[in-house]
Amino acid sequence: MNSKGRRVVTGHDPVGKSIILSDGPPPQAHAMTGPGVGADFIEIWNSSAAVPPLTATEATEPNNRPFTIMPPSGHLLRLIALYPASMGGHRTVMHRTRTLDYVVVIEGEVTLLLDDSEVVLGAGDVVVQRGTNHAWENRSDAIARCAFFHLDATFDEALLETLPKPLELMR
Repeated sequence: MNSKGRRVVTGHDPVGKSIILSDGPPPQAHAMTGPGVGADFIEIWNSSAAVPPLTATEATEPNNRPFTIMPPSGHLLRLIALYPASMGGHRTVMHRTRTLDYVVVIEGEVTLLLDDSEVVLGAGDVVVQRGTNHAWENRSDAIARCAFFHLDATFDEALLETLPKPLELMR
């Protein structure tokens, strides 16, 4: 896998025929990469709309925005290459986001840590992350690659009453 990923974006020509709009590494407008970060965050696509409009072409490049863990609304797809400790990797901070996340391990091994447990994940494993407090760590000796699909979500009122106050969410 190319370290920056390959993004193929489709669209429509003026008569409605399907076409390739772009094919190559997606542009990156952030510095969330390298040993200082302990991972490479590769932004693929995002939309602030819960139900994005399907237009012939995009008016602007979705990745031309300030980096956030999750935009304030909509959805986001990113690839993350988590470095092992020998390459500058480290456990992320425990954090919670107001999102429903689908995480697919593409390559390698990564550990998901929760408040009371942890689970080791390998290639092909999928996590459905539902607004829980969590961290990630690559305890192996090779890079682990994962795809993260973040969807804007809301917490149920009954659940909110049980969560720590003040509720701190990573952005």
